[in-house]
Amino acid sequence: MRHSHPLPGSSSSPLPGRFVSRLAVFADLFTAPSWSNVLVLLAGVILAPGRRTVTSALRILGRERDGDFCTFHRILNRATWSSRAAAGRLLLLLVKAFVPAGAPVVIGLDDTIERRWGPKISARGIYRDPVRSSKGHFVKASGLRWLSAMLLVRVPWANRIMALPFLTLLAPSKRFYEGKARPQKTLLDWARQATLQIHRWLPDRYIVLVADSAFAAIEFLAAVRNHICVATRLRLDANLFAFPPPKRKGRGRPPIKGKRLKKLSAVLNDPKLSWQRHRISLWYGRTNRLVEIVSGTAIWYRAGTPPVPIRWLLVRDPKGELEPQAFLATDLDARPCDILAWFVSRWQVEVTFDDLPYCTPSYVIEKTESVDWDYTFAEFLRDGTLPRTWQRRPSEAPKEHSHRLGLPADALAESYAAPSYP
Repeated sequence: MRHSHPLPGSSSSPLPGRFVSRLAVFADLFTAPSWSNVLVLLAGVILAPGRRTVTSALRILGRERDGDFCTFHRILNRATWSSRAAAGRLLLLLVKAFVPAGAPVVIGLDDTIERRWGPKISARGIYRDPVRSSKGHFVKASGLRWLSAMLLVRVPWANRIMALPFLTLLAPSKRFYEGKARPQKTLLDWARQATLQIHRWLPDRYIVLVADSAFAAIEFLAAVRNHICVATRLRLDANLFAFPPPKRKGRGRPPIKGKRLKKLSAVLNDPKLSWQRHRISLWYGRTNRLVEIVSGTAIWYRAGTPPVPIRWLLVRDPKGELEPQAFLATDLDARPCDILAWFVSRWQVEVTFDDLPYCTPSYVIEKTESVDWDYTFAEFLRDGTLPRTWQRRPSEAPKEHSHRLGLPADALAESYAAPSYP
């Protein structure tokens, strides 16, 4: 049962009116008591440095000794509300704010491991640590595996791409399903389900899903290619075939593939290929790197799996500093330069997890009386202009810049500062 909610900007809200008006689209997903508690938690999470737990959110608001302390924990473990519905509305808001009409909606998909221990964390598993592992060194990590979908948008004034998470799914290991009636769902199963859900949220938009080689599976691509375009890595030894010839008259099943094509590793040494030079920014840490590309179309097929038409892309470094790499896109009409740009934007998914301490008040907030609460962080990212109360006073000494965004650290900190609560 839903109840009437307080008006935006009312005195009962811990956030200013302009913040609450932007969040009003989520209000009907909660009951009135839960929604008021959600606003309190949100205010605490915005201000809390370090880990954003319920306890730290309430502590920074000075409510750690309140008698209803456990009520805020129940929002996450007992209250009835749909996180999937909230993710869908968040995605629509982000697309409306950052993606122009007619432009492709680029989604980054990646999994990450949250290192958690405890007897009651039943979904914990042991996985390969992609950060500390290498080709010759395997490192295990114990924790929870999360699959995150992030909207990749370009911030014009910063000349960079930011990854904005909107949907996160828990993808347990095989051990979690032992002794349970539920069938096992692999990481690709969760990825397929998340991808189709994103398509249902944005049925009229051209969606590009960018993922790493863990999602370069024929079964996954075949399941989603009719709904979105997937851009990912491709093995140089992948089995590629020509498109099947037209069906001839007579009995029998039509062919699903043509003759076998050369491996991409052999295509690299083909002197007849015409390589095109292309300049791309932020390629392996170097800006404006010059690369050579060549592209073509083929059928990717393996026995027992459905055939997948792809556009393959080979990229090599004319200086020989980097190894040649191959990519694919399930949209045969995609331009090679777009495929490369989509995949390069995926690297910001990793940076997002590293940027979180710098985009939130990890710095000590000293000045709070001059903060303009009527300026939201979404407008700050989109417009690239700071309100007058955030700008540095001439008498202030310059401070160090933030690690990633290249902005004054105090400006980022004060963007989340709040007036003191009674």
